[in-house]
Amino acid sequence: MLPYAAYLRVYEPLTAFSPPERVSWETYAGARDRPRRATALHAEHGEAVARLLGVPPIPAPPHESPNAYLRRVEDMLYVCPWQSRLRSWLAFSRFRGATPARLVERFVPISIAEQTADDFDRFKRRGGSAALRTHIRTSTWHIPVSWFVPFDGNERWLVLNGGPAAESTAAEDSAAGDAVTGGSTAKTSATSAGGRNLLYVTTMAHARRRTARALQIIRRHGGDAGVTVEVEDVARWLEEFHPHSLVELDYGGIVHLMDDRRLQADQSVSELAAALTGLETGQEELAFAMYQRVILRWRSIQLLESAN
Repeated sequence: MLPYAAYLRVYEPLTAFSPPERVSWETYAGARDRPRRATALHAEHGEAVARLLGVPPIPAPPHESPNAYLRRVEDMLYVCPWQSRLRSWLAFSRFRGATPARLVERFVPISIAEQTADDFDRFKRRGGSAALRTHIRTSTWHIPVSWFVPFDGNERWLVLNGGPAAESTAAEDSAAGDAVTGGSTAKTSATSAGGRNLLYVTTMAHARRRTARALQIIRRHGGDAGVTVEVEDVARWLEEFHPHSLVELDYGGIVHLMDDRRLQADQSVSELAAALTGLETGQEELAFAMYQRVILRWRSIQLLESAN
């Protein structure tokens, strides 16, 4: 079972990387033993579990992961590095900052926690703020409202009851291709094997334009301050990447908190877009109703974190 987490990813074109990195990623893409798209989340999760169940536990891997999520659109290769070490450092820093010291010791011995923090500090001093840029953002037990802003309802890809690994990969690559060419990807696939997924894929140009529009509307009409800050954060993050990148929202393990009916009914991207349009055109009742549908849906899911 995957963790109850969703992911916001940026796939940069191969041209965005340095020449040595391009060669490395091209070689990686052709490797037969690399994690494939359909099983990559399981492989990534398995590595993390193995580290944390070790004696003693290892909060962050000693070396950066050589793996990445890949997409091909026509002849272009897009790469989203896992960055497992950096993401583990960032997550552990947040964990230590939000957890009493005595409780942290129950999870990780204090000596290892301090060593992990020291390693991260040295990494930051060497690389500066640019070294802290992650291609993947993670949210547990819910999806922030701001994550729906960069997408359109027609970019939705829903897989129910799964399918063979090759079929899942082909479906997702098709979604990326349609996003680049402007085609509609609001599709549902149902087959006989196990596995379910819901994702959105769009171009960076579309993502930035939609985010900028949302910020203008929210600021002009005095929207929720918390949502404004979150959307601003996503907008700044998107600006850090190559303008020809792809942006993906992957529901990941969150789909295990929703049955097929709820997944099919989840139109959070379209509902939030309708709320913004309603706010922009003076249809305040429509805007409120659509926004409340999104908020209440994800609040009910997030409450499962504390359910017994």
